Amino acid sequence: MRFENVGLRVTQLPRSLRFYTKALGLREVRRGDTRKWGGGIWVLLEDPRSRRKLELNWYPKGSLFSGPYRPGDAVDHLDFTIGAVPPRELERVYRRLLKLGARPTGYDPSTTAGWMASVTDPDGIWITIGRRPTRRELS
Repeated sequence: MRFENVGLRVTQLPRSLRFYTKALGLREVRRGDTRKWGGGIWVLLEDPRSRRKLELNWYPKGSLFSGPYRPGDAVDHLDFTIGAVPPRELERVYRRLLKLGARPTGYDPSTTAGWMASVTDPDGIWITIGRRPTRRELS
């Protein structure tokens, strides 16, 4: 047995696809439609650098898996790193995510001494963006 991916339930698949591909740089690698047997539509995304995968799942009303949607049920957060970059790059990425549909959480580069920021995706899932220290900061 091996770990394959993390699946997130979304309420509007096109909106979520735009966010995860344009704002976070994930690429679609596969999709499927299981509505015939009571499922929904799923889209598998992959980070081109780390090869980690995220599956977006949309379920229509009446699906075996539909029910009340509560943002983040049993999901704490998704964690992304932008690498060893200066704090100003984290600020730039944070502002870009907000322009592309993310919502602020109150944890931004100014409240974390420039080390991380958190936003929520269009469905309310927390996303943390962190950075590692640059060589200059380590010296």
